[in-house]
This record gives sequence, structure tokens and C-alpha cells, in this order.
Amino acid sequence: MSAVFNFTFVPWFRSVAPYIHKFRNQTFVIGLTGEAIAAGKLHNIAQDLALIQAMGVKIVLVHGFRPQVNEQLAAKGHAAKYSHGIRITDSVALDCAQEAAGQLRYEIEAAFSQGLPNTPMAGATVRVISGNFLTARPVGIVDGVDFQHSGLVRKVDVAGIRQTLDMDALVLLSPFGFSPTGEAFNLSMEEVATSVAIELRADKLIFLTEVPGIRMQPGEPESEDNPIDTELPLAAAQALLATLPTAQQPTDTGFYLQHCVKACKAGVERSHILPFAVDGSLLLEVYVHDGIGTMVIDEKLEELREATIDDVGGILQLIEPFEKDGTLVKRDRTEIERDIATYTIIEHDGVIFGCAALYPYPEAKTAEMAAVTVSPQSQGTGDGEKLLKRIEQRARLLGLDSIFVLTTRTMHWFIKRGFSPVDPDWLPDARKRKYNWDRKSQVLVKKL
Repeated sequence: MSAVFNFTFVPWFRSVAPYIHKFRNQTFVIGLTGEAIAAGKLHNIAQDLALIQAMGVKIVLVHGFRPQVNEQLAAKGHAAKYSHGIRITDSVALDCAQEAAGQLRYEIEAAFSQGLPNTPMAGATVRVISGNFLTARPVGIVDGVDFQHSGLVRKVDVAGIRQTLDMDALVLLSPFGFSPTGEAFNLSMEEVATSVAIELRADKLIFLTEVPGIRMQPGEPESEDNPIDTELPLAAAQALLATLPTAQQPTDTGFYLQHCVKACKAGVERSHILPFAVDGSLLLEVYVHDGIGTMVIDEKLEELREATIDDVGGILQLIEPFEKDGTLVKRDRTEIERDIATYTIIEHDGVIFGCAALYPYPEAKTAEMAAVTVSPQSQGTGDGEKLLKRIEQRARLLGLDSIFVLTTRTMHWFIKRGFSPVDPDWLPDARKRKYNWDRKSQVLVKKL
């Protein structure tokens, strides 16, 4: 085995370990679009889900079947009908949906049963269990449109699903529910996945979709200047939804976002929109720091915010111990008061537990992330990463290309989060003139 492989694999595997520990015994609800299966992605997705389950995650998989039902309808010479973004399920469409669900359930169970040597599924044992875990009610007549056999989730059998997950089985749900009288209703995958995630109090809701995520400038074309917004606070996601027209098609910006917001508002801490077109997108999102799609996070506004003049005392109290031991450069009250608008803080129960400042150098299209501090009581809880994400967002809004830090003791923390060492001569001229050559701080840069 090559030395190059060893030196790349070992650090990578170690960097993944904290996420493996963090997610063990957590519950993920995965919404898999029928388009992903139609595109031939099922086998690789099944392999990734089996690997995630092997690392201790409990998985509920909800599959969609939009293109498969439409294909069945076309074969019967029957047009697909939609209104309000929901399929109108007449008796023919209901038959087609039942046929498609049966076929897809067979294909999914087969994908999780593969175990050929020299494949990721070798040695894997994934028991797939599905059943009547959903009670449904009819959509009814909306704005004069009779949705017939289309339904909405009335109740989720939480106890039954949890009991099945505790048997180390993967729960597979088709988008069907049944009324107490035994009538079948066609449901949407997105609504089922969201309802199940909420009722189970799942740790994550993940949609594997046709879209790559939510762009920094929604509605604008893909470009280097318009990347995917990898982390969207709940408040920002709600504000964005309020500006969008009602989503009718899966490719509409708000289509999956509305379900992510609903889940987060109801207690699911993190919801994700991932592209199934990228091989391994599940693994990249779950086990790599920056992820690949968009994550909507239930982040209380009072916890992470920009600082005000009233926060100066709390910031001074937070950074004082780190100034004394030489981790941070000494800053006096006057300096912090002058620059308070550059600070972002994390506050828990009225106490400041973390802070960071952003000093832009617009002429060089970069900014310094300074005074990065997390209280010892809060270290290891992700507060540092939240501060970094917010600083990155502030820098992007200023149209900057990168951020940099100067540090003497925390190089590895920044390197693990995408920063790269550079020579001090890289610094913008205005910052280079203030560089303390006696302190010999390491300069690290992260491209945005």
C-alpha cells in the first residue's frame, strides 16, 4: 500500500471519528425521491445507508415514486394531474401508485440484500422491515379541486417504529397510509418523511433530491459567485421562504425547504437537502465538516448574534483568561467598544460563551477573523464551529473571497476546518504593517 495513501487515509479517517461517535444511536429519517431510483442511484445509496447504519445510526427510509407512477399512468394512456403541488389521485392513479410502490419496495429490499465479496455490502446484514405504520386522512376538496385518493398523514405509529429500530432493523416506509376503515391513500414522500421525523423526534431529516441545495442567491444560475449555502439558520430559511412563490414543482427553491423549515420548527434540530447526482452525498454531508448540500439548523437567535455595546463587559470577561496565558493578543475596553460591530457572540442564558470578530480588507477581498474565543465550559459543544460559520456568512455578504486568522496555539483546529498555512507576506499590506514578528503567529487562510 502506498505511503501517499496512508498519509491521506489516516488523517481523513481520524477526522471522521468525532462524527461517528456523535451520531451513534441517533435517528435519521431519509427521504429518497423516486427520481433518484429512476436515475440508477439506488445501489450506491443503499451501500452508503448500510455503512451509516453499521456505525450505529438508526434509519427510517421513506421512498418517493413520482416518476414511476407517471410512467405507469403513461403506459395506460392516463395523464398525471396535479394541483397545489399535490397529485390528484383518481382510481387509475391509485392503482398505478400501488403497483409502483410494490415494485420499488422489492427493488429497495434487494439492494439492501446484496453482499458480494469486494463490495461495500460484503459482510453487511441489513434487515429491512416495513408495515402499516401510518394512519392517513383524505386531502379532500381544496379550492374546488377534489383530490380523491390523495391523503395526508393523520398519525404515526411511533412506538412501532421505535421498537423496530431497536431491533437494529431499517424501517422502510412507502408513501401510503390507511384510514381506520382500511381505505388506502396516496401520500407525498416529503410529507411522510417530515411527519415521521417530527413524531420520532429524529436527530436529522435528510432529503436526497434532484436539486443540489439552496444557493446563496436563490433563483440565480449556478456559478462560483453563487455557491450552495451549506448552513441556513432556521430564521434565515423562514425569511427566504416568505419571499418565494408557492412551490409547485420539486425543482422550485421552496419545495423541499418548506418541509425542512416545518421539521426544524417542530424540534428536528437539523434538516438537509442533498443532491442524489453526487455519488456519496450522504457520506459527504454527514461525516465531512463542510458538507455538500444545504443544512437548515434550528439555531435560537438569542444564542448566536452580532454583538452590541451592552456586550463589551461580557466579551472582556470571556477573553481575559486567554489574554493572560498568551493565547490572545491583549485588547482593551476602548478597542472593543470601537470595534463592537465587528463581533459575533454566542450567548447561553444571558452569559457570553464565545466570540469572534471580522475585520475586512476590501481592497484585498479578504478579512481577518480575530479574537476567536470559546469558554472552557462550552468547548467541544460546537460553539466554535457556529462562530466560524457565521463569520464566513458575514464575509460572503461583504463579497469577500477568503478569511484569515493569526494564531500561535490553535493551528490544528483551523486546519481541520479548511484553513491552509501561508507565509506572513501573504497578508494584506495594511495588516502586514501591524504583524508582530516577535510573536511569530501562524497565518492561516480559508477560501470562501
